[in-house]
Amino acid sequence: MLTPAEEALASHAPAEPIPGLPDVVDHVAVARLYGEPLFAMPQDLYIPPDALRVFLEAFEGPLDLLLYLIRKQNFNILDIPMAAVTRQYLSYVDEIRASNLELAAEYLLMAAMLIEIKSRMLLPVRAAANGEEVEDPRAELVRRLLEYERMKLAAFHLNELPQMGRDILHTQVHVEQALNPRFPDVSAADLQQAWADIVKRAKLVQHHRISREELSVREHMGIVLKALQSRRFVEFGDLFDPSRGLPVLVVTFIAMLELAKETLIELTQAEAFAPIYVRLAYTPS
Repeated sequence: MLTPAEEALASHAPAEPIPGLPDVVDHVAVARLYGEPLFAMPQDLYIPPDALRVFLEAFEGPLDLLLYLIRKQNFNILDIPMAAVTRQYLSYVDEIRASNLELAAEYLLMAAMLIEIKSRMLLPVRAAANGEEVEDPRAELVRRLLEYERMKLAAFHLNELPQMGRDILHTQVHVEQALNPRFPDVSAADLQQAWADIVKRAKLVQHHRISREELSVREHMGIVLKALQSRRFVEFGDLFDPSRGLPVLVVTFIAMLELAKETLIELTQAEAFAPIYVRLAYTPS
């Protein structure tokens, strides 16, 4: 009697071989080459010896490797067992010499230094001539390792800081500007300054003739509108005639204010401190 799992496999198994497929188990391809299925590994397949080599540790230099060996085995960096560390270091150098001799040259220099320190430690310790304590042969190496470890730790902390392009990205928003330029609004201070310039010029050409003249604001409103009809823009100062005296200038200015109040004219300015221009108000239909 068949088990439920065997019955399920029997129900899905093909009753007869599929035409065009070789006689292999379940007709399952082990790989595809240029879209064609392969049901068996090629007999002449060549795999280079270094193709499947995996490097579990990557070191940035001899000091990095030496520090790794010391920290991995919890050695005291102030009392390094030179025999064990040198033996492990040389085994690693032998591995990289087989594949990359140019890279191994830098590591060989450190290996020579380790062997020298190990040899000096085997010699009997001689007292200094002045009676001072003889420096440990490992002292210079320990100083270099501690300094390298501090630099490596500082670089790690710097790398943890947010970096532009890795942790932070610029946000760029494209704002499409209108085709028609928008001129800045004319403030009361701008009109005051423009009026002060007109008065200053009027004082230079003023007359001492005493006369009485009836001036009409409505009349000058019509004069201003007539002057603006023939031109698109008129500079603010061109609408005044300083030769007619200060009273005419005052009435003309009041007439322009009335026209602006009734939205019959517009005062425009291209930019700050630029000349002020006057034109007829235009409302698009």
